[in-house]
Amino acid sequence: MKRWSLVFMSVLMIVAVLGATACKPKDTKLVVGTSADYEPFEFVAADGSYTGFDVELMEEIAKRLDMEIEWQDIAFDGLIGSLQSDKIDAIIAAMSATPEREEQVDFTEPYFIGADAIIVASGSGIEIAQNADMAGHRVGVQTGTIQEEWVDANIDAEVSRYERAEQAIMDLKSGRIDVVAMDYYAAQAFITQGGIDLALKTEFSGEHMAIAVKEGNTELRAKLDDAIDELAAEGFVEQLAMKYLSGGE
Repeated sequence: MKRWSLVFMSVLMIVAVLGATACKPKDTKLVVGTSADYEPFEFVAADGSYTGFDVELMEEIAKRLDMEIEWQDIAFDGLIGSLQSDKIDAIIAAMSATPEREEQVDFTEPYFIGADAIIVASGSGIEIAQNADMAGHRVGVQTGTIQEEWVDANIDAEVSRYERAEQAIMDLKSGRIDVVAMDYYAAQAFITQGGIDLALKTEFSGEHMAIAVKEGNTELRAKLDDAIDELAAEGFVEQLAMKYLSGGE
């Protein structure tokens, strides 16, 4: 009897485990792509973890959706391709929802409206009073950004393109380029490290930052929109802005 009891109990345990597994939601993991070189939006902390405005926002969104995030650090200009090829489920990387990008992916509603900056090396003597003053200078931009798009369309200059923002900053400090056009808040983070100055806070095309999902993924986009609305109404997004972005105001 004892032997049969053990067998019976084992069968019950197996059934219970299988039942529990079957009851678990199928889509509990969200693979999110970012470009973790863009402080204060997304960067690598001292302990090796990802952090920043976008990272903390996305972690809270996932929590509200009862999902777990798997982060993928990808060069900015490779993010959309990774989304289209199903390597990731979503993108959050201070990415603006431009008409050109909307032809390739679907965007949520904006979670933050940003600004742009033109920065120069400290002591360079270069003065930029308006965007057009970049003409004739050696301009650095990060590939795939709205800053690159605007400079290409509007400025007659020698343009150097960089996969990572910090690469442009290194060349700016070393004198290989004269100015860098980039996101204003990311620029502030680099300015605090020393060696560069803000020449102009400006606006190129209007940065309406949004989360990107694969074209046609209306279910995920709707869930993300609801979470963004909820967090904005609760003041969570504003608190994040104060935490990560207010230092540059």
